[in-house]
Amino acid sequence: MERIKQALERARQERESAPVTPVSRTDGRGDASPETEITYTQTRTVSIPTEAALGTRLLTQVGTEAVLAAYKMLRTQVLQRMGEHGWNTLAITGPAPDEGKTLTAVNLALSLARKVTHTVLLVDLDLRRPSVHRYLGYTPNAGLTDYLTRDVPLNEILINPGVERLVVLPGGAPMENSSEILSSPKMVRLVEELKTRYPSRIVLFDLPPLLSADDALVFSPYVDAALLVIAEGKTTREDLKRAMGLLQATPVIGTVLNKSVEKVSEYGGTY
Repeated sequence: MERIKQALERARQERESAPVTPVSRTDGRGDASPETEITYTQTRTVSIPTEAALGTRLLTQVGTEAVLAAYKMLRTQVLQRMGEHGWNTLAITGPAPDEGKTLTAVNLALSLARKVTHTVLLVDLDLRRPSVHRYLGYTPNAGLTDYLTRDVPLNEILINPGVERLVVLPGGAPMENSSEILSSPKMVRLVEELKTRYPSRIVLFDLPPLLSADDALVFSPYVDAALLVIAEGKTTREDLKRAMGLLQATPVIGTVLNKSVEKVSEYGGTY
């Protein structure tokens, strides 16, 4: 832990002398006022295909009252708990694969972006199985792995998925040595840059499952808090306890119960 603290401190000191490629202030401004219309001049804008949104259950198409209400409730709770501490970075993970943490991350980002008081950056850090781009229905030319290993500029990687106030940093090609990359000095400098460049920007990190690899554990000291996604009928109590134990040094602001079939009487549907 002391080594990580030293790395973060070095990153702060090096940021002035060795800054990462900056994001244009016309591209996803985090300090924009509610009345400001954001124009993306360098960040590539892509439209989410209707078939992709329907197939992956994105909020842009799955507009039932129950689904929208559930994500609005999640959004409000996340904003309240992070606002209490002045936090702006949140890791989204879960105990095991296929519990829905990436879909939750994407939909939470979409819901947060609808609030006009801030902008949102969604970063795909599941570098072993990057999949955020698949939910948005596009194939990136480059991703975070290209920035970290080949020095591809960020403004050539970031995309706007056709939703105002939302920018996505895709993962890129899968990597086997992802935990080493996530703890590299260049990654630490990038996280510090993303956290501090815009005061009103919320940064969401989609991380791998905690029990599948050490990536989430390695990266957790760099974020303010974590959100755990669990699946009804799949996540075991033992897995949840183990995951919480691994995150004992990181504030966990809550859990999301995914794949629930509980009846929501006031909306007449299920979620």
